[in-house]
Amino acid sequence: MEGIQVSVSKAGVKDHISVIKVGGYIDTTTSAELERALGALLKAGNYNIIIDLGNVDYISSAGWGIFISEIKGIREKGGDLKLVNMIPDVYEVFELLEFHYILKAFNNLEEAVRDFELNSPLPAESTVEQEEGRKETAKVSAKAKESVTTPESTSEEATSVEAQAEKITSIEEKIRKLILENPDIGILQLKKTLNTERYGFTKIGILELWKLLRKMGLATKKQRVTFFKKQAFKG
Repeated sequence: MEGIQVSVSKAGVKDHISVIKVGGYIDTTTSAELERALGALLKAGNYNIIIDLGNVDYISSAGWGIFISEIKGIREKGGDLKLVNMIPDVYEVFELLEFHYILKAFNNLEEAVRDFELNSPLPAESTVEQEEGRKETAKVSAKAKESVTTPESTSEEATSVEAQAEKITSIEEKIRKLILENPDIGILQLKKTLNTERYGFTKIGILELWKLLRKMGLATKKQRVTFFKKQAFKG
């Protein structure tokens, strides 16, 4: 099967839910059409969105990336994006990549519509991260004020720059360290733990983290456990 089919309709008691029905393969060559359809809805102010994947046989990283990259902005607008009707092969990848911690998935369209109608709470990531972000911003602001009033401000700034460079260059090592401490850790927990004082408040988007884990060969829980076993029993 080649190509992609995309159609948009309305659902819900007040037609306040937009449904994007997709068919075919979602990969680097076809994902642009889905991205355009989703972008048009968001531009028009439609933030309650269901993606019907009942006729989708395969989703590449480019396809998953569309959903992951848009979800935060959609939730900040008070909406949500839900996935429905995934076939077993697609759902297996969805769970393997641990996207079920980020996106809501339902067996059928009716369940997703009902979830919207009931105004159910959104998955906790966006609200928790916003609160954590506010606390971290306050900490950074306080440190900035201290540096202005102390004579060592110049040296502190230099140290801050060096620390930032260290965070950028050593993020892969931090990820390995976290996995060795907890091989069962999920991607979402990895992201949150990196953004703590112990790990220098290393911030990275969920999609960027997933891409980095793929590059490191640690994108799935099975790969992370295998890495842990190899390191634990080395030598």
